[in-house]
Amino acid sequence: MKSDFLERPNRGDLSTSQPRLATTEAQTAGRKRLANLTSVDMLQKVQDNFSAAVGVAMVIVDPQGEPVTNPSGFSGFCHTIRNHAQWRERCYHCDAVGGRTALSTGSPSIYKCHCGLVDFAAPIIMRGEYLGAVICGQVNLAPGDNDPKLVDFSGLFPTEQSWRQDPELLTLYNQTGKITYERLRSAAYSLYYIASYIVEESYSSSVSEELYAKNLRLMEESKRRAELERSLREAELQALSYQVNPHFLFNVLNTIGRLALIEGAEETETTVHAFADMMRYVLKKSGSQFVPLSVELEHVQNYLYLLRLRLGDRFTFRIDVSDELGRVTCPFMVLQPIVENCINYAIEPRESGGIVDIMAYRDGRDVIVDIVDNGEGIASDRKQAVLAGVADRDGRKSIGLYNVDSRLRHYFGDDHGLEIVSPFRDGRGTLVRLRLPVDFDDAAC
Repeated sequence: MKSDFLERPNRGDLSTSQPRLATTEAQTAGRKRLANLTSVDMLQKVQDNFSAAVGVAMVIVDPQGEPVTNPSGFSGFCHTIRNHAQWRERCYHCDAVGGRTALSTGSPSIYKCHCGLVDFAAPIIMRGEYLGAVICGQVNLAPGDNDPKLVDFSGLFPTEQSWRQDPELLTLYNQTGKITYERLRSAAYSLYYIASYIVEESYSSSVSEELYAKNLRLMEESKRRAELERSLREAELQALSYQVNPHFLFNVLNTIGRLALIEGAEETETTVHAFADMMRYVLKKSGSQFVPLSVELEHVQNYLYLLRLRLGDRFTFRIDVSDELGRVTCPFMVLQPIVENCINYAIEPRESGGIVDIMAYRDGRDVIVDIVDNGEGIASDRKQAVLAGVADRDGRKSIGLYNVDSRLRHYFGDDHGLEIVSPFRDGRGTLVRLRLPVDFDDAAC
């Protein structure tokens, strides 16, 4: 008598007139689950050895009844049957239902397949998840004292086009060996315990590796945070060095500016105001580390204006940023260190013809800011040293660009670090690029 469970096939209509149903994505994912958790090669070796020692066929299948390992010790009859597309589907279905029957009872189950041979199914379960089953058998039971009552799956399928109509298959079937129930049960349980142990160990190993990788990432993140905090402390100390007496400084600058106005020295007045604006920006005491890009660019423009007074016509500069892009959020004091590098390495060594260009444009969800000069460029190894904060200049570490890169990565993520592009050929210069996310919310920092 067939149970309700066995009459609900999970592989669609298995009549001979129906083709096999297409595999769903969920089935495909389930099929890969067992193979992803453990070493199939290890399972295969254990299975091959057991099959050879006991003399029964063995295979490990996924929840849909399809083989995860290669069959071991399959009889000539079963091998021929499974090479036939129609009957192979019946074999897979018997394996799947046998495994799920064992799952429903919580212990291995013994049953007759659609061809009448005896199989043993032992479920592989890990953390409550059914991964597949160990299928053992393809035999007839020898008479014994403990012969069990077997569930018979042959009634699940129609009888037309029976394999018994094939004389060759009948011959192979009659050659199938016999084994006692106790021996078959012992082999199935042994392989079931070993397979479950291998899967559990592999899972524990993969969890340990994942935890180790997470710990490494946390350590790296902690290191980066420590380096950023060190950089910020250095920046704060540098800012403090300017704060002798800000009120006195600005009072003096305002007095000079008024004298220049009275004396009609317009350029002197402009210079004093540009320097005063620069100092106010550097000494700003806002609680936020962010400003609009336009404000940062105004500071850089004042800086370049003052340098033009000292260097004369040795360089020109251009800032091309639209009002719309100027509204994007920008970390405080990230552009001047880059521009300062342009002056030190591209402009100062030249007698004339130096160029510094600053431009911005939209790229998807980011605003790209490019700072370009026309100097000799930078070698690849030094570029890496600059970004790592280990570049040496006259016995001192050059950490300006390293600090900028660290801050950008800290605020916006690793994909927003500085990019340095340089062909390292005279006159081809260097391009330093930074990315500012359009939708960044500085209130979250």
